Amino acid sequence: MKKPVFIPLFLAFFVLFILVIIPDRWIESLIPKNRISQAATELNPFMFQGKYIQQQMLDDSRYLPIYGSSELARLDRFHPSNYFQEVHEDFTPFLIGRGGTESLIHFLNFSEHINQLKDKKIVFVLSPQWFNPKGADESHFVPNYSSLQGYDFAFNQQIDPAVKKQAIKRLLTYSSVKNDPILSTLYKAEVTNDPWTKREASALRPAALVYRHLLEKKDLYYSLAGGFSRHRDLTPKVRNKSWNELAQEADQFGAKRATNNHFFIVNSQYNKIKGFIPSLKNKDLNRSYGVSKEYGDFQLVLDVLKQAGAKPLFISIPVNGHYYDYTGFPKEGRTAYYERIKKQIAAEGFQVADFSGHEYDPYFMKDTIHIGWKGWVYTDWAIKQFYEGNNINVAMANH
Repeated sequence: MKKPVFIPLFLAFFVLFILVIIPDRWIESLIPKNRISQAATELNPFMFQGKYIQQQMLDDSRYLPIYGSSELARLDRFHPSNYFQEVHEDFTPFLIGRGGTESLIHFLNFSEHINQLKDKKIVFVLSPQWFNPKGADESHFVPNYSSLQGYDFAFNQQIDPAVKKQAIKRLLTYSSVKNDPILSTLYKAEVTNDPWTKREASALRPAALVYRHLLEKKDLYYSLAGGFSRHRDLTPKVRNKSWNELAQEADQFGAKRATNNHFFIVNSQYNKIKGFIPSLKNKDLNRSYGVSKEYGDFQLVLDVLKQAGAKPLFISIPVNGHYYDYTGFPKEGRTAYYERIKKQIAAEGFQVADFSGHEYDPYFMKDTIHIGWKGWVYTDWAIKQFYEGNNINVAMANH
């Protein structure tokens, strides 16, 4: 005899109801005390798109947040998370970002935690490839967008109104925002004088608040579940060495792993592209990173960090000059980016470690665009100088 269909459906709704009504503080009490330290290198997108874990991390002075994108997942022995753990530094890097987490995604995240960023030292790794003419496209934005952060932003009354309006106009160009009938209405009411839209937004606010609470609840359950640990190349071989010795070791390490090409690309990555290398010759003629919508998005990042009173260090990494020359990407199109981004950061009074002079430095990059072994050594050095309160520009001039 078949069971009535409504029984499992009823049970599913009953379980969901129980999960929703459980008080938040009960769920928080179940989250393991070591969850924050575990999350520091998990690179779990649920953590990026949530807020509970990051709130706890930002309240703990032991953690130094490092924001970036796909380069953060290259956890070799020279990576900041591994290096600073091995040398028993006073701080623990906490990684936030994956492929596609570009300026606008980071802006929403910083806006979420604006009250926790005052005098907080953070590191922000910039990637030149973000700055293509159109900026972040749908394929990069949508998978990394956080509905929770999006709804919290709608109710955020602390962000400078002019900055908020500019951000909303940009956010409304993406499908995950404009196709959300509640959120898009709330956003449109912020940037229009139309009375009907404002009345509609007022009517939808209670529903938006309920939905936001459900998203907060989901974040707590994800925080309880945790993520998966990543393979890390932890070794005591990096201890008790000068920066020059570490750079030499990184050279040797890279030389053993980039042997089958003249671009100094790690073998495993080069093997993926070698079949169509001839077709890449001069494919990027007339391109430039000097003009892009991303500069406007990045200015939003600078604006919110300045308003929050944060103390960021920006890491400006280069591209692989050997490979970019092969593809015909003009040198001036790269230089325009390096110079513009440096000026944009300096205009806000923030520090930047400019590594653009290392385009042709062997093993500074691991592949065509991602920082590699020697690049991490230089980054570690810059982070150390910054954390100890040294002016990075003076330190780099004397290094």
